[in-house]
Amino acid sequence: MSAPTSSERKACWGARDELWMCLDLNEDKTSACEKHQREFEAKCPAQWVKYFVKRRDFLKYKEKIQTEGYEPTEGASK
Repeated sequence: MSAPTSSERKACWGARDELWMCLDLNEDKTSACEKHQREFEAKCPAQWVKYFVKRRDFLKYKEKIQTEGYEPTEGASK
C-alpha cells in the first residue's frame, strides 16, 4: 500500500472533520451521522480510520477529565 497523496490526505481529514462536527452537534449519536461515517471510511485508509476513532475517544475523555475532574472507581487502590 502506498502512502496517500496530499489531496487524498486533505480529503480524509476533511471527511474526518465533517464526521466529528456532526457527532458533536448530535451528541455522539452515530445514527444521525451515518452518511458522514461512510464518507470518512471511504476516503481514509482503514488504519487511519482506526487511529482517528481512538483519537476522538481519547480527546473526549481528556476533555471530560479536565472539566469534571478525576473520580476513581470504587475499590481502586490509592
